[in-house]
Amino acid sequence: MENTVRDEPRPSVPNSAQTGLSSVDNALQLLRLIGERRALRVAEAADDLCVARSTAHRLLTALRRQGFVTQDKPNGVYRPGPALLEIGLSAIGRVDIRHAARPVLEQLSEDTQETVSLLLLEGDSVRFIDCVEGSRSVRVATRTGIVLPAHCTAGGKAILAALPTSDLDRRYPTRQLDTRTPNSISTWRELESELDEIRDNGYAVNFGEGESSICAVGMAIYDLIGYPLAAIAVAVPSSRLETVEQAGELAHLLVQAQASVRDAFNKAG
Repeated sequence: MENTVRDEPRPSVPNSAQTGLSSVDNALQLLRLIGERRALRVAEAADDLCVARSTAHRLLTALRRQGFVTQDKPNGVYRPGPALLEIGLSAIGRVDIRHAARPVLEQLSEDTQETVSLLLLEGDSVRFIDCVEGSRSVRVATRTGIVLPAHCTAGGKAILAALPTSDLDRRYPTRQLDTRTPNSISTWRELESELDEIRDNGYAVNFGEGESSICAVGMAIYDLIGYPLAAIAVAVPSSRLETVEQAGELAHLLVQAQASVRDAFNKAG
């Protein structure tokens, strides 16, 4: 008996699967549009995708829940969210911002004779991605590569203070805070109060909160749309930074450094 080979008909894709694929395509298209335009309304999204406004709203709501887009107010425009910005930073930002910041870190370290660091936010922690060690005999050692809870560092608190409330909620769903020293912030209410103070002052101070022997002053670095990309911080042995007035003197020097890093990074981008 002769064997025959027949072409079997290919199974059709179920409607539910087709709908799922279409939703994924539309969501990705929305991310591309928001990345290009930096702001998008529901009506614009619906027109560009050729879908009903209810469908566009549902997709944008799902992206907002995951942190890929954000809104300044209910029914407001949608803008790039922290999750989308984090993906961009992980792809290119680390290299670019380190390159842009390095000369500024060196100059600030020379001006203060103290150790200066560049930090990035990772979840609810910060990573020190570059550092210029101070020239004094007693100084804070280089911290490049170290990861600490964001609320225990000056740079981390400066970034947290600049985040939208929705982003803070996403990073701290349980409101639980780890402590590293007796000076560490331990409650959510205490952190909220300090973040309000940082917003008023424009800078953050760490009095032995990550390590008992180290104090620091930090400021956030913003991109062109006002989102905190990173932070720059001056770290000092606790014996040389004991008062709010001393912290204010360092903050004054940080202002120009903050602006220089921001301008260099945004120009490079």
